[in-house]
Amino acid sequence: MDNTFHNQEKWAQEVAVIANNSHRHATTETLKQLFGFIDLTSLNTEDNKSHIKGMTEKVNEFPAAFPEMPNVAAICVYPAMVKTVKENLKEKSVEIASVGAGFPSSQTFLDIKVAECKAAIEAGADEVDIVISVGTFLSEEYDTVKEEIKAIKEALGEKHLKVILESGSLATFDAIYKASMLAMEAGADFIKTSTGKQQPAATIEAAYIMCKAIKEYHEKTGRKVGFKPAGGISQPEDGLAYYAIVKEILGDEWLTSKYFRIGASRLANNLLKAIYDDDASFF
Repeated sequence: MDNTFHNQEKWAQEVAVIANNSHRHATTETLKQLFGFIDLTSLNTEDNKSHIKGMTEKVNEFPAAFPEMPNVAAICVYPAMVKTVKENLKEKSVEIASVGAGFPSSQTFLDIKVAECKAAIEAGADEVDIVISVGTFLSEEYDTVKEEIKAIKEALGEKHLKVILESGSLATFDAIYKASMLAMEAGADFIKTSTGKQQPAATIEAAYIMCKAIKEYHEKTGRKVGFKPAGGISQPEDGLAYYAIVKEILGDEWLTSKYFRIGASRLANNLLKAIYDDDASFF
């Protein structure tokens, strides 16, 4: 892989221009579109069946409360909570996503990672979000990282695999680019910035590099891979910045929940408030 992004200052300036101009997309229709890209997420130590059932029922009730809005793209929970979502979710357009493979640290055995992901699918998940073995990647054991992702993807079959780079732990743009390409070559259906469990989480610079990698990979292979920023995204202007990056680099074909997700729960209510210009709050 070429060291395409060694001049970080140059690329940071370019992404800043895109982000600073993202207000041009601040229309009601775009804000509604952003809402439809959200993976509504609960990944808390305190999560229990009652809480997850309540969140799922809110998703079921949302179309009646806001008939002119799209619903969220997915509900994302821990593996043990997937069955609860599956038993209560009535909205057919909403996917069920589970984290897996020793989330959020990925510090466990490969056979356990594979087994956990398979169990999440068997419980009803449509998608699984995993974290690369960051320490292994930083040790430059790239083949090991790739083989782990391949093994998990093989276990999931046709179900979607989202691979989290934990981009805040990768010190350079080149490292983010390399991890992006490695994950896609190993079979990732999405690449995702962060778990949101450590800082820095999602950044517009990481998003820019990852989308550049997705574009290059698509040009080489013809396969479209999705992009998901996550962690610390709570305000409409945050969502618009990522929207602008995806639109500028990947184009309108990626502006669909099939290829663009946002891991953010606080963003949902804040988008509703921005769209309706009041204290609209639902989730």
